Amino acid sequence: MKILVIGGGIGGLTAAIALCRKGFSVDVIEKDPDWSVYGVGIIQQANVVRAVAGLGILDDYLDAGVGFDAVEIYKPDGERVARFPTPKLAEGYPSNLGIGRPQLHKVLGDNATKAGAKIRLGVIVETMNQNGDGVDVEFSDGASARYDVVVGADGLYSQTRRMKFPEAKEPEFTGQSVWRYNFPRAEGLDCLQAYEGPMGVGLVPLSKDLMYMYVTTPEPGNPRYERKGLAEKMRAKLEQAAPQIRLLANLITDDEGVVYKPLEWHFVEGDWHKGRIVLIGDAVHGTTPHLGQGAGMAIEDAVVLAEELASHPGDAEAAFAAYRARRYERCKAIVDMSVSICMGQLGKGPLVNNAAATQQMFELTAQPI
Repeated sequence: MKILVIGGGIGGLTAAIALCRKGFSVDVIEKDPDWSVYGVGIIQQANVVRAVAGLGILDDYLDAGVGFDAVEIYKPDGERVARFPTPKLAEGYPSNLGIGRPQLHKVLGDNATKAGAKIRLGVIVETMNQNGDGVDVEFSDGASARYDVVVGADGLYSQTRRMKFPEAKEPEFTGQSVWRYNFPRAEGLDCLQAYEGPMGVGLVPLSKDLMYMYVTTPEPGNPRYERKGLAEKMRAKLEQAAPQIRLLANLITDDEGVVYKPLEWHFVEGDWHKGRIVLIGDAVHGTTPHLGQGAGMAIEDAVVLAEELASHPGDAEAAFAAYRARRYERCKAIVDMSVSICMGQLGKGPLVNNAAATQQMFELTAQPI
């Protein structure tokens, strides 16, 4: 089976690795000619550790990041109220991993290439026409090819979804945005530290020497900030934060180091495929980052899709239906829980207890995918 994966991000590259390991021939296209990524970090939780262990790439993950086995919850005033261990789902490995996005991107890109995927940058799909037992694709670089399956892993504003699922709702701005910044790792930081309150703040270890901070803030009207002065604006958002967070805020001085992103979400309620074209990751269930599971759900999608295509030789639509059946309730629960935390912080719904929500998320994601 010849498969095209549209999108060279976390979901698309994981799909390429998983599909190649099942014996499929895989092409990956990525619209960004520079293949650039955010220069901050990401949390890969226990379910991701289990998934990538199954792909045989976990040691590469660990070499590029740092493992940890607990979560701490703090009150808005900085008092620690809970520390609890997180479940280990891969024997002999930590339950979570903090890793820089550039480092994660390199691990996935290197392993996709090693697995046999052919990756082309600066390329998008111009046309896709399904007929018979395949999909004819024309690309922006003038090339064309026929594929048995096309996987749309092209993110929240998926071109594939817009082309082939025009009835699907567009992503919705929540009213909140996230700010991220890297720091020297604080002494004693050995886990995720999450601060409760109307403004969410967290600290995540990334390596022996590095950590990052995320801050979720209300942003009525979805403003756009100029790059110049962005560090000062982030510092200002933290003026009422816990004392230890305000102290760190003094180190936010580099405008280029601040990553600011409005938070949007969507969920495709209907079919996740049209004929031989299927969606995974943010293209089908984009979530807010409040539970740290956006990338995790995309990685699980990729693994399950590869399993189902291998289990249904010659019947892609049956494989797609089985893939959706395994993923729908789990992904919807993550999206709903994450958005509920967001709405609670904004005062648009009840304030969610972070410790309870995090425990619930770990219980859900510990279940088999």
